[in-house]
Amino acid sequence: MAHPKRKISKTRRDKRRTHYKATVAQIATCPITGEAHLYHRAYWHEGKMYYRGQVVIDKSEATFA
Repeated sequence: MAHPKRKISKTRRDKRRTHYKATVAQIATCPITGEAHLYHRAYWHEGKMYYRGQVVIDKSEATFA
């Protein structure tokens, strides 16, 4: 395994870490349901899964044979 030849100071370590930032999640609001959701993600609302304003999965309907 590689070992550092010199100890890295706290200042140098912290300078390297300045670019590690948490980003704020972008939240969209659906024009159909008014539900807040992440962009490019499907989401559940009242038993239905929506994606881009369209119903993808409908669990409210009973589909028993």
